[in-house]
Amino acid sequence: MPEPRFSEVNPRTILLSLWLVVLAIALYAFAFHRDALGRLFLELSASPPSWVYTVYLGLGCLRGFTLVPATYLVVAGMLVLPPLPLYVLTVAGIVVSSTAVYYFAEAMQFDRLFERRYAPQVARLRALMRRRELPIVIAWSFLPIAPTDLVCYVCGALKVDLKKCLLGVTVGEGAICAIYVFLGGQALAWLR
Repeated sequence: MPEPRFSEVNPRTILLSLWLVVLAIALYAFAFHRDALGRLFLELSASPPSWVYTVYLGLGCLRGFTLVPATYLVVAGMLVLPPLPLYVLTVAGIVVSSTAVYYFAEAMQFDRLFERRYAPQVARLRALMRRRELPIVIAWSFLPIAPTDLVCYVCGALKVDLKKCLLGVTVGEGAICAIYVFLGGQALAWLR
């Protein structure tokens, strides 16, 4: 069988492969190099603020492709960033990653994952979204147990206006992240 030329390779396959490589590297680093990650966080906290902000924002933008909740990144960011920049960068990363999931859910085959893994929630969410889009997106994004990437996928699949989707995600995630960052930061300061 002849080898396919690059122009014949499916873009979906390339995106999925890239996502799997990034996810595998992250899991490998977490499982086998925790000490190195700890040292990296210490070095990062001593770096110039603009560098730390750039790295955190980059991770926040890529987070949507890994389907990792933003909470983990917020907690890690609390160790190295002041509250206000942490909050602003977190919300900016959520908006970028939500936009990516909205547009690329089918290309990354998240549609299959969501339909298989969250079938009842997807069906309920679709029914609710047909009636009240913005309040549902806000409420769904605010709930810590509900995957925000799922609501972005459903918005994309139902062709909900992107601006309305991002407004809802920003309000919902912005509120829950404010609680995490500002109240969580106060709790950490109190524990010290």
